[in-house]
Amino acid sequence: MAKVFSDFDHNPNYKIAVLTGAGGSFCSGANLKLIAQTSENMPQLNLTGNAPLGVSRMIMSKQVIAAVEGYAVASGLELALWCDLRVASEDSVFGVLCRRFGMPLVDGGTIRLPRLIDQSYAMDMILTGREVSTKEVKQMVLVNRLYGNGK
Repeated sequence: MAKVFSDFDHNPNYKIAVLTGAGGSFCSGANLKLIAQTSENMPQLNLTGNAPLGVSRMIMSKQVIAAVEGYAVASGLELALWCDLRVASEDSVFGVLCRRFGMPLVDGGTIRLPRLIDQSYAMDMILTGREVSTKEVKQMVLVNRLYGNGK
């Protein structure tokens, strides 16, 4: 994904990108069952190079919009937070669900989230690991716009 966004950022023919998922879900994060099998599957944290998600350390010169449908949780939430704007379907679900399994946000989510929304809302999401509805994230101003399901 880092290569795709790097190519996008350097191509003068492209003005804006829309990041979305497939199959009715934006991104539900890492495969925790696979990670639990061996520590070799654990996302690697490096101080240089690409972040575990690839893009989260990139600073883009063009705008990226997250078009969220379905789940945007754990690292999926972090991808949405990396984007400049977030639009979401009415039935989307947000959250730091990885918290339930002892997995931290590893791609800047704990920094970006309180910068985008109130500190208290951010701490609620980070510490509880609960699912947060689109209606609630709209109140938090985490999403910029809502749209109908499947549009």
